[in-house]
Amino acid sequence: MAAQSAEQVSLAAVPMVAVLALGAGPGQIGLLHTVQSLPFLLLAIPLGLLADRQSRRRLMVVAESLRALSLAALLLGTTTGQLSLLLLGLLGFIGAAGTVGFSVAAPALVPALVPRGALGVANSRLELARSIAYAGGPALAGALVGWAGGGLAFALATGLSLAAVALLVRLPEPARTPAPARHPWLELKEGAAQAWQHRLLRPILLTAVAWNLSWFVLQAAYVPYAMRSLGLDAQAVGFTLAAYGVGMVLGALAAPRILGALPFGTVVVLGPLCSVLAMATMAASLLWPAGALAGASFFLFGAGPILWTISSTTLRQTVTPPALLGRVSAIFLTVNMGARPLGAALGAAVGAQWGAGACLLLALAGFGLQALVIIASPVRTLAALPAHAA
Repeated sequence: MAAQSAEQVSLAAVPMVAVLALGAGPGQIGLLHTVQSLPFLLLAIPLGLLADRQSRRRLMVVAESLRALSLAALLLGTTTGQLSLLLLGLLGFIGAAGTVGFSVAAPALVPALVPRGALGVANSRLELARSIAYAGGPALAGALVGWAGGGLAFALATGLSLAAVALLVRLPEPARTPAPARHPWLELKEGAAQAWQHRLLRPILLTAVAWNLSWFVLQAAYVPYAMRSLGLDAQAVGFTLAAYGVGMVLGALAAPRILGALPFGTVVVLGPLCSVLAMATMAASLLWPAGALAGASFFLFGAGPILWTISSTTLRQTVTPPALLGRVSAIFLTVNMGARPLGAALGAAVGAQWGAGACLLLALAGFGLQALVIIASPVRTLAALPAHAA
C-alpha cells in the first residue's frame, strides 16, 4: 500500500502543479501523461523476460527504489524553484519505469505465495490496499497542493516510496527452478502466443486496450476541464479524484461476496458495463456543470472496474503456466498500458483542437466499445474459474 500511495499522491499532484504553477492546458497535460506512460510501452517486455529469469522480489525492490529517486528529484526541483514541464515529464518517465518493473513482477509473484483456491481472495486484498491508496492519495495531494504547493505532496510521496522499499526487502520468495537458456525472442513469442491465442485471454486483452485508451483520453482533459469549466479548485479536484478510490475500496470489499454469488463470467463483465455508466455520468456534466457529477463518475469508475481487475487478473494467473507468468504479465502491461500514451496523445490532440468536451464524448464512445468486446466473448459464459494451467 505504501508504494501505491506514493504513486497516487504524485500522479495527482503533478497535473495540479502543472496547471497552477506552470499554466498548463489540456494539450500540455495530455503530453505529460503521454511521456509518463511511455515506459509501459518501452520497458514492460524486457522487464517481463527478466522477471521469468531472475528474482521477482529483487526486481520489485530495484523498481521501487527508482521511483523513490524520481520523487526525491521532483521534491528538489519544486523546493529550488527549478520546476518546468520538461522536468515534470522527464522525472515522470523515470518514476513510471519503476512502476513498470513493480507491476510486472508483483502479479507473477503472487501465485507462488498463495494456493490456487486463495488467488481470488489474495487479489481482492491486494486491490483493497491499492484502492485505499487511490481513495486517500488524490484527496491528500489536492489538499497539500492547495495549502502549501507541490513540495509537501512530493515529500510525502518520497517518504512512502522509501518505506515500500524497506518492506519489499523483507518479502519472502520461494525458490524457482532456473529456466534453460533460450533466445529472448523465443521466450517472447511463447508468452505472446499464450496471451493472444488463448480464447479467454485475448478478449480480456482487447477489452483492456479499449478501456485504457478511453481512460487516458479522459485523463488528458479532466483536470483543466474541472478547474475551468466546472469551477473546481485544487482541493475540490482532489476530492473528485478521491471518489475513484472510495469506489475501489467498496468494490474490493464486496468482491469476495460477489465472486461467490455470481457466475464468474458475469463478474468479469460488470466492470466494463459500469465504466459505460460512469463515463455517461461525466458527459452529463457538459449539460449540467457540477462537481458532484464528476465525483459520482469517478466513484463508479472505481467501484465497477475493480471487479474487472480482480476477476481478470485471477483468470490470467489461473490459465497461464507459472513459468510464463512474468512474460504474459509483461505483454498485458505493454499492450494495456502502452495504450495509455496513445490515449493521452489522442486526448491532447482532440483537447487542443476542439476542447475538453470533445474528449469526454470520445471517451464515452471508447468505453462503449470495450463493453461490447467482452460481452461478445466466451468469457461472459464462464460459470466458474477454469482449471489451473500446469
